[in-house]
Amino acid sequence: MQVQIHPSWEKVLQSEFESLYFQNLIAFVKTQYLNAQCFPPESEIFNAFNCCPFHEVKVIIIGQDPYHGPDQANGLCFSVQEHTPKPPSLRNIFKEIESDLGYEISDSGNLLRWAKQGVFLLNATLTVEAHRAGSHQKKGWETFTDRVIQNISTQKEGLVFMLWGGFAKQKIKLIDTQKHLVLMSGHPSPLSANRGLWFGNKHFSKCNTYLQSKGKTPIQWD
Repeated sequence: MQVQIHPSWEKVLQSEFESLYFQNLIAFVKTQYLNAQCFPPESEIFNAFNCCPFHEVKVIIIGQDPYHGPDQANGLCFSVQEHTPKPPSLRNIFKEIESDLGYEISDSGNLLRWAKQGVFLLNATLTVEAHRAGSHQKKGWETFTDRVIQNISTQKEGLVFMLWGGFAKQKIKLIDTQKHLVLMSGHPSPLSANRGLWFGNKHFSKCNTYLQSKGKTPIQWD
């Protein structure tokens, strides 16, 4: 398995790709994809990076694991493949967008349109075995994606980080809060949302207000 990643990220992450932990990680992933059904498709593992080049990143949303069911994961956190029903968390994300900005809820759960505008949709773990949630955790992906977050925070400024739920909130230690906006709330999953920890956070309008204050184009979240 070869790492196919946008050249802008290659420059930023070269030392990671050359490290022993990353080489061991890729060897593990290659073996898993050969011997079991895994998601996302191998060609889409680094989709978040390829759809959103480093120099275009404006917003970072952090997820935990890819979806582990068929025809779901496409390498962008919370996103699903075209014509795939939206999972509950994604439905709640769109409900909050509708409430916050007045947009109609999109039929499509494929968030590629966000990535193309500079929304970096990063899962902490980039692969998973089918029907085995968390099966590729603690193999090196978290080390890699933590370094990604640190590099983004260090090398850029005026970005918006959206940290939803306890796991994502832990990543605040990797972010320079003096030069970036960090928005935190409960997770959009029904368990959290139904306890009043998600709806009403207005992250999407807050994000756009901040981007505009920095002279950047707001995100079309519809």
